[in-house]
Amino acid sequence: MFFDRHIHSLSFLTIYTHLPHLSSASQFFNNTNTKHKLSSKPLSLSNKSFAPIAEMAAMSTSPMNLNMIDSNFQVDKLTYEIFSILENNFLFGYGDADNRTNSVPKAIDAKPTKHTAGKVRILCIDGAGATDGILAAKSLAHLEACLRRKSGDANSRVSDFFDAAAGSGVGGVLVALLFARGKDGQPLFTAEEALRFLTDNRRRISRRSGILRRVLRPESKAEKLFRRTFGECTLKDTVKPVLIPCYDLVTRAPFVFSRADALEMDGYDFKMSDVCAATSADPSFAGPTEMRSIDGRTRIVAVGGGVAMNNPTAASITHVLNNKHEFPFCNSVSDLLVLSLGNGESDFNAVKSPSGFVKIAGEGASDMVDQAVSMAFGDCRMSNYVRIQSNGVMAKANKGAQVKSCKTESDLLAVSEEMLRQKNVEAVLFKGKKVANSSNLEKLELFGGEIIKEGERRKTSILPTVVLKNNNASPSPSRTSSATTLSTLSSNC
Repeated sequence: MFFDRHIHSLSFLTIYTHLPHLSSASQFFNNTNTKHKLSSKPLSLSNKSFAPIAEMAAMSTSPMNLNMIDSNFQVDKLTYEIFSILENNFLFGYGDADNRTNSVPKAIDAKPTKHTAGKVRILCIDGAGATDGILAAKSLAHLEACLRRKSGDANSRVSDFFDAAAGSGVGGVLVALLFARGKDGQPLFTAEEALRFLTDNRRRISRRSGILRRVLRPESKAEKLFRRTFGECTLKDTVKPVLIPCYDLVTRAPFVFSRADALEMDGYDFKMSDVCAATSADPSFAGPTEMRSIDGRTRIVAVGGGVAMNNPTAASITHVLNNKHEFPFCNSVSDLLVLSLGNGESDFNAVKSPSGFVKIAGEGASDMVDQAVSMAFGDCRMSNYVRIQSNGVMAKANKGAQVKSCKTESDLLAVSEEMLRQKNVEAVLFKGKKVANSSNLEKLELFGGEIIKEGERRKTSILPTVVLKNNNASPSPSRTSSATTLSTLSSNC
């Protein structure tokens, strides 16, 4: 579990430097026992300079101080147990089930209290897939309805129940629609409105361009649509932290648009219309999209997020675990609630076209991310990590052509609805997938319940799970909050 080890190693080193410099926990415990085996004989010291020390040692054996000694011993014993857990977790094979069972003292399961920090809720959305984003949008429409029903708030939005969101390709567009702030201070779209937006504008967003358009590079219909939708809204204007990737041809590296980075440096703040154009730019259709940051210092020549990271789940987890400014108590994946949404599996016949090949490659990378993240969550993945994706049953039943031949939006909606009724699939690292007993819709319902529980817990907690940065805060000269890879070499080009 890379994330746990990477993050917790800092805490381990911090605690270790405050403990005696011993070769092992056992030596520490033995020295502790020796320290408390006080002699009943008076100390005989020839050097008068040691008299105060001798006097204090003699006084420590008095009945009045016996309770204090016993109390100190209990504290040292507790320190030893804590140190043993750290030693076993981080020096002798973290994540090994045998080590956890045999070597680490068992912790007592504690109910959440007002001193419990809670879990950070993350939404992640894949690139286009077979449904051009409709499956993810349909999933969020169902989830939003579920959350409204469970919370009793008919006006609540998806963004009210998540602390951070990441999306790639059309998934990035969906994140922007749900988390960009409107003039009234509320998100621009509800989940149902975002679903209608994608179905109504699917052809504009993914329309193929001719050779002349690629050479002359006039503003595409998608870019016009994004400018009309988002206006002057920038990354700073999102209601929650967002991560939206693309691939920068200038530096030949992934570039992740991040609200945290935009708040720290103006050179990383971009218009949301440009962000959506960058993450959805298909190199085989319309070619790359060139843009600059709000202050003009950072230049990017971008192609779609699916080229860089079609499944942004791992990037979002890394970002949250390292963003201590906004998530101060999030130290491991056990402190997370992650919902990852796929967009269906493409027909393998589509690999004959350049765009189809990009989709297939992106979906393969998405599956690997899903398997790795599932393994990282370990035992808590059943409740803390949920992945919604079609399970391939349609293709096995010779229904794959149905997805390929979807010409109308109503066809895509019907296919997406059928995918949601399929049995959920769970990834097993290097062992493929297994079909769960619950459907995708049932998984969404269960995850919605976990989100509601977390929201109720926060009402009684005195520790903040999330501390959002203020949009009005002055930018800092250094970037320390984001764990993402940014194309810093593209600045001032």
